Amino acid sequence: MGTQPTASITWADALGWRMERHLLDPVGSDSAADVVRRLDAVLSMDESLAELAVRTRRTASRPGELAQALADGEVINVFAFRGAMHYLSPEEGGIYLALRAAGRQWELPSWVEFYRLRPADWPDFRAAVRDALRDGPLTYAELGVALTKHRDYRHLKPVFDEGSVTLIKALTWQGDMSLGPLRDGQRTFQRLDSNPKWKGIPDLEDAGPRAITAYLRTYGPATFDHVHHWLGDNLSAGRKRLDRWLSELADRLVAVDVEGTTAYVVAEDAESLTAARPSNAVRFLPGHDQ
Repeated sequence: MGTQPTASITWADALGWRMERHLLDPVGSDSAADVVRRLDAVLSMDESLAELAVRTRRTASRPGELAQALADGEVINVFAFRGAMHYLSPEEGGIYLALRAAGRQWELPSWVEFYRLRPADWPDFRAAVRDALRDGPLTYAELGVALTKHRDYRHLKPVFDEGSVTLIKALTWQGDMSLGPLRDGQRTFQRLDSNPKWKGIPDLEDAGPRAITAYLRTYGPATFDHVHHWLGDNLSAGRKRLDRWLSELADRLVAVDVEGTTAYVVAEDAESLTAARPSNAVRFLPGHDQ
């Protein structure tokens, strides 16, 4: 964008500001769902680490509150960044799924050949999945049984028998379903539209700028390379799209010099960033922490 930095700060100042944004100094009093919303996404490949990431940012908490937030629909669990499972907020999570779905991976020749589902087959396939989940959550095996009763999807039985979830990741990207509460230690899947807090997947051109500003508000100050890594490498949003959205956001972003590196924050955060001072707090964080 060619924007000249309006202020100079140190990395210690920037990290002090980020500690506050991450509810680490001071530690916050927000609910588990609010912590997920603040962080944009919380990796859930290991549930114990996800819970600890959230509890570390709360002054008072109890075991199981993140799982309860999922059961109550206060958070959703979907395949998102890097194709891995993440907790997102039901109100804002759709912006990341819009970006993840933009690449339309299920239309790649390799997918069409392997799963024998043409692009034109997906609307009916998605409808069949939603219909299978209409009465509540199913385990992966149960979903496979329900789907392969259909003549058109009998050929997918080996896919479900092998336990590979690659195919159904695309169903969460498109907003058809999400991961539900554990049942006897097994993951379940449920319709996303059964959650009254779910706001759906916005138009891609709306989602892109919102995702960029959300990232900068929690993980800034950040360079454009950071934005490309977070939303491009991790969500396959596309470099040209990201560059265009960054250009369109020029009047909402402020450049700062961080010890010789030009980084950006959202304009409304510029004053608090330049006023930030280094933090002396020390926090031990779990693996995969955001």
